[in-house]
Amino acid sequence: MKAAQKVKEGVINDLVNLMTEYPIIGTINMENMPTPQLQNMREQLRGSVVIKMTKKRLILLALEKAKEKKKGIENLEEHLKGMPALLFTKDNPFALFKTLKKNKSSAPAKAGQTAPKDIEVKAGKTPFAPGPIIGELGAIGIKAGIDAGKVAIKEDKVVVKEGEVINENVAAILSRLKIEPMEIGLDLTATYEDGTIFTKSVLNVDEEQFILDIENCARWSFNLAMECNFPTSETVEVMVRKAFNQAKALAMESNVLTDITAIEILSKAESQASSLNSQLDIKPVEVKEEPKPEVEEKVEVKEEPKEEEKPTEEPKEEEKPFEAPKEESKEEIKPEEKSEGNKEEQAENQDSNEKAEGGQ
Repeated sequence: MKAAQKVKEGVINDLVNLMTEYPIIGTINMENMPTPQLQNMREQLRGSVVIKMTKKRLILLALEKAKEKKKGIENLEEHLKGMPALLFTKDNPFALFKTLKKNKSSAPAKAGQTAPKDIEVKAGKTPFAPGPIIGELGAIGIKAGIDAGKVAIKEDKVVVKEGEVINENVAAILSRLKIEPMEIGLDLTATYEDGTIFTKSVLNVDEEQFILDIENCARWSFNLAMECNFPTSETVEVMVRKAFNQAKALAMESNVLTDITAIEILSKAESQASSLNSQLDIKPVEVKEEPKPEVEEKVEVKEEPKEEEKPTEEPKEEEKPFEAPKEESKEEIKPEEKSEGNKEEQAENQDSNEKAEGGQ
């Protein structure tokens, strides 16, 4: 008895120490958890998660003892379900739940098992031919009929609520409809962090739906700010563009000519005039242009500005050195006279030569 008591006290003290060491404590349901999958899960979470399995009574005693150091931790008692165990970690509880959820696999329900969530049968056709199956569906509260030679479920029906025990008839129908509501894996029911309890419904966040909700909130707030003409960094540009378009539309309706509306107003007037002409069958009058008299184009020659003429200075006579007056030269003999004189001299010379020869 004393040895068993010491073992129990050792288990309780071990749990209390773990509760003090780790900031996040979770409660998990190990019911219907196959041993191979449990060992595989332990291996995947080794180093980041510590899992302790023991009797529910010892867990309650450990929670009662740890509440002196961890305020509000005793609130985990109501989340101890099925075959409870405690989980200790330093990771974010939402990230932890996501990891455990990814490692779960679906399985068919068996009689005597507890439903982990509401088990619902959707409306629609089934592969069954008409027969006793209609009565079996009706026995568990499912309305059925015949459609195109097949049994069809008329409306959605929750056959087992969360936490209820699945009976044999429901398990058989779910198996025939190939509905696998059971999940094999670590079922995290709640977590404790800094005095706050996060339940399974809070931890089970649909990321796609969460992102969609944020986008819808942003869109709705934007529309509200636009309707209220509330300027922000996101709405001011759209508001200015909207005001510009409204001002332009008003100017177009009032035929106010501006740099922006002039072309559109004139185009509108032209199209209206053309439409009116077609309705009244008014033909445009051809106006003949009179020939214009030809006008000689005068070419203007631009005279370049003349440079101002400077008065010319008379060249100054160079001063010559004083020369004595020369004697008047004899009259020059003209060439003809000179030639005639030469002839006479030659004749006289010839006569004198002849006389000299005769005297001898």
